[in-house]
Amino acid sequence: QVQLVESGGGLVQAGGSLRLSCAASGRTFTSYAMGWFRQAPGKEREIVATISRSGGSTRYADFVKGRFTISRDNTKNTVYLQLNTLKPEDTAVYYCAAELGATWDRPLWTLDYDYWGQGTQATVSS
Repeated sequence: QVQLVESGGGLVQAGGSLRLSCAASGRTFTSYAMGWFRQAPGKEREIVATISRSGGSTRYADFVKGRFTISRDNTKNTVYLQLNTLKPEDTAVYYCAAELGATWDRPLWTLDYDYWGQGTQATVSS
């Protein structure tokens, strides 16, 4: 198993930036493909970005449009999400998740990840 703890959320003005972190503990970090997801009040959870086990391949939701960057540091067992040019509609709880068994260099584009963190709130004011 893997345990995931997110941090880095907060309140920012529109146009600002946040950097979310997700620290993993437990099983070997490179065994997991990782992803960032979000859920706004009254809305379904959606995929934001995913990254392969190697860190060499990523995939983003269309609404990201070059504003967000997912990365991982396999030496620190941590995955990051850099959020730039934030908009009020980016307000949500952001979750990281891990999926075991993915191929080495392929990000997983699915909501069906096995392990989830508790989430971190990001609020963007207009």
